[in-house]
Amino acid sequence: MERFVRLESMEGFYRTLHPSLTVVLITKCPNGRLNAMPASWNMPVAEEPPSVAVSVYRGTYTFQCLEHHPEATINVPHSGLADVVYWLGSVSGKDVDKVSRFGLRLEPSERVSVPRWSDAVASLEARVSSKMDVGESRVYAFEVLAVYVKEGLYTRWGYDFSKVNLLLHGAGRTFYLVGRSVRARTLSEVK
Repeated sequence: MERFVRLESMEGFYRTLHPSLTVVLITKCPNGRLNAMPASWNMPVAEEPPSVAVSVYRGTYTFQCLEHHPEATINVPHSGLADVVYWLGSVSGKDVDKVSRFGLRLEPSERVSVPRWSDAVASLEARVSSKMDVGESRVYAFEVLAVYVKEGLYTRWGYDFSKVNLLLHGAGRTFYLVGRSVRARTLSEVK
């Protein structure tokens, strides 16, 4: 096995933790429009209450939107949406109506006033329950109020990757897909 070497620069340190699942946050904004922002810095943080954390740079329009209206849908795009997801992160919703420009198909949510993305494979309806500033970002903890998945693509154990693939963000416009699974042995299987 190779030895560790120290990275000379901390710039891009987070890439050691990528690829990471990309979600698209849809929010309501002060200008009355909806906004959509890809986020690969996200994770589940609690089962009770069901909660997800998403890191948002404080210089973004999404930050302004969440401060104005603390609800969102957290949408999981499939691999066929890579271009759209990248484009959503390439322009600011302050300047561009992303929903119209990129033809996002939306449908009403049941528990929040922000719609979900119809083309996503899953959508979590959520409201901000707490927030914490870390460096240049604000980490939002969202309480998940309802979860919707596309029929036939999800089992109690998660996504059926023989039927769908998700976007894992690498860097820039590079995404990875789920390849193969590896099943660990139990301790009783190791003699």
